[in-house]
Amino acid sequence: MVTRAADPTTEPGDPGGPAGRWNRATVLFILGYFAAGTGTAALAYALGKQAYDISGREFDLGMIGLAEFAPAALLVLVSGSVADRFPRRRVVLGGVLVELLAAVLMVGYVATEPTAVGPLFALALLLGVGRAFVAPAARAMPADLMSAEELPWLVARWTISFQVALVTGPVIAGLLYASDPRLAFSAAAVLYVLSAVCYLVLPATGAQQQQRAEPAPAGGRLHEAFEGLRIIRRQPVLGGAISLDLFAVLFGGAVALLPAIADERLGVGAVGLGWLRAAPGMGAAAMMLLLAVRPLRRHVGVALLSAVAVFGAATVVLGATRSYAVAFVALVVLAAADALSVFIRVTLVPLSTPTQARGRVLAVENVFIGASNELGAFESGVTGQWLGPGLAVALGGIATLGVAATWSRLFPALRQVDRFPEQALATPPLS
Repeated sequence: MVTRAADPTTEPGDPGGPAGRWNRATVLFILGYFAAGTGTAALAYALGKQAYDISGREFDLGMIGLAEFAPAALLVLVSGSVADRFPRRRVVLGGVLVELLAAVLMVGYVATEPTAVGPLFALALLLGVGRAFVAPAARAMPADLMSAEELPWLVARWTISFQVALVTGPVIAGLLYASDPRLAFSAAAVLYVLSAVCYLVLPATGAQQQQRAEPAPAGGRLHEAFEGLRIIRRQPVLGGAISLDLFAVLFGGAVALLPAIADERLGVGAVGLGWLRAAPGMGAAAMMLLLAVRPLRRHVGVALLSAVAVFGAATVVLGATRSYAVAFVALVVLAAADALSVFIRVTLVPLSTPTQARGRVLAVENVFIGASNELGAFESGVTGQWLGPGLAVALGGIATLGVAATWSRLFPALRQVDRFPEQALATPPLS
């Protein structure tokens, strides 16, 4: 079936809008996101490896996760409003430049052959500031570039590019780190430069141009900033989908402990750890390729809850095994399940959110995602220090299974979602 090119000026959610396929805007968006995602994945590997090499403490792996998460939480009332009131491609560009600065400073610090992890925490905090602004703006952009009908088409390919980034980033960083740690951080900096160039030349969409023309909100800036929270509270599908991700990955954040698992339980070095960090990207990419070929059309809510349950079960296996092969397969499976849940959430949340409030809603969601990833990494680091990495990961997987069962009862509206909305909301509901 041949699809038509999307008109960048078509208002998202217009059911009469043209079907989408590759054009300048979608190519630059995905390439820029891929480059930044690869750089971030490489930095995540290098930061964790460097911190663990210096101190040998699982707790420090958790502290890096906490430092990356804190800005998203502290800036949530600012980052979402910025993403709604300024051209989103420019907001993403500014955030990527902050991430680039963090990577460059990391190169300089690692060149001193450091013996203290404190500066790594500070640099992770700076990296988190950039990501706090990138995340809501970038995640709102696909709905600006495509009509609601074609959004799943772009989401599948966009997510594939990000999952491929999760594969290539750790592998590249692992190989370079084994040679010289500075090379791993330098590679991330180069990737951020490429991403910045893509967003610099990305054409504006009609929705982005309208952002600049919006009048000041009647309720004031503070009222505007809290609108994302109010919308999520009023819509059980949104609240259920976003909070499900928070608690599921909060307890199942096994990836943060991979340096300790690789060293203490599996007995592999930097290259082996790099492939372990790449395994989730492989599983997720495979799932997204499957979704691109056979899109999910029915039983969306049940598929979301089932994916979280599979994620928890695979996490239990990862924590229990001492076999490198079994651990690798468990990471592939849990990531494939996570990719399915991410695909559903990334498609469902923007289409269930008013166009003018997407940045604010997605900024709140970014805090939940950050809590599930970075704060989950902190939780894993603390429990890993107390219980050991294997037991901490296994217990987290069991807790995730409990979350999937509980959310199925707490949010029946989410469980009963059959199809994605056919068009996006055009205006916010009355406050």
